[in-house]
Amino acid sequence: MYSNLFSEAKIGGLILKNRLTMAPLYLGYAGEGGTVSDMLLEHYRLMGASGVALVVVENATVDHVQGSGSLRTLRADTDANLEGLKRLAQVIQHEGALACLQINHAGRFAHAAREPVAPSAVDTFGRIPKSLDLDAIPGIIDQYVRAALRAKTAGFDMVELHGGTGYLLAQFLSPRTNLRSDDYGGPLENRQRFPLDVVAAVKSAVGDFPVGYRFLADEWLPDGLQLEESKRFAARLARTGVAYISVMGGTYESFSLPPVVAKSKQAGYMLDLAAAIRSAVSLPVVAAGRLGDADVAEKALASGQADLIGLARGLWADPEWPHKVREGRASDIIACDPDCGEACMHMVMKGRPAFCVAWPPEKMKAWKAKFV
Repeated sequence: MYSNLFSEAKIGGLILKNRLTMAPLYLGYAGEGGTVSDMLLEHYRLMGASGVALVVVENATVDHVQGSGSLRTLRADTDANLEGLKRLAQVIQHEGALACLQINHAGRFAHAAREPVAPSAVDTFGRIPKSLDLDAIPGIIDQYVRAALRAKTAGFDMVELHGGTGYLLAQFLSPRTNLRSDDYGGPLENRQRFPLDVVAAVKSAVGDFPVGYRFLADEWLPDGLQLEESKRFAARLARTGVAYISVMGGTYESFSLPPVVAKSKQAGYMLDLAAAIRSAVSLPVVAAGRLGDADVAEKALASGQADLIGLARGLWADPEWPHKVREGRASDIIACDPDCGEACMHMVMKGRPAFCVAWPPEKMKAWKAKFV
């Protein structure tokens, strides 16, 4: 049973012991200022011990001043955090999983920045970011490069570029947020130039170190990036030699729309996006989005909709998920409740570390006693 979920896979020359990964999930567990805290280490120790083959650490900023989403966003932009990053990679690997660090520039969603920057000065929840000058772009590309090199130096097994959730790489791709008239704006061939430049620079710098890509397939906004263009970008991205594409949908501006809220409560609600991108490329595709039902996840692999499964909140709610499924105890899984009112999201939006309301009372009490 679940022969696909627990079969080996290969990414960027590395062997994954199964097809389960932890998809990146921001929970506000880093210390204020982006340090590697004890709470962050314990969280990722549990994720590494969960039985997944690969753990992707979330959203480490390449620029703490202008590119950080919050005061608790992990930092990959300074050697002062290098020892902490080394401990983070080691704690995951010690528990038997491969460790990947996702690096990111939040662009117009850099809420911690006094003056966010973006491809164009498009209103962002009442704030207008500064449109990037052409001569500032090489410096930002170099920030990605230096952060990727820190991930490699810290001992991570791979690095992931965050091109999802409407962050900076996706902002250049989107016709909604990229209104430029220079070589980085206009038709898709120009709008994809910045993320492709970032990929090329990072891959050149890190050598044979695998580079993955978190991929926004559809903004779920009428004037935003949609599948027709994202499939073309995926095909072009695949030719750069990225190790995998991890597919997601939506941005901060669409997540709260009633149709998207309703969709996001359905099992496997982003599988159609993963399948569409997989049809355009010949490299591993990771699917995510309410895949906490093992039968749904197994079917997604068996039917060819995806090559790997990304578990995020489902794995956080129950770090024993893979073990329980493999041992025939799926009925014992503590499931992420889609009707909980997004309690974890509300916590992090208020700048507080998140706790899962589905946790048993004894776990909640012990966790808060230790870390709060």
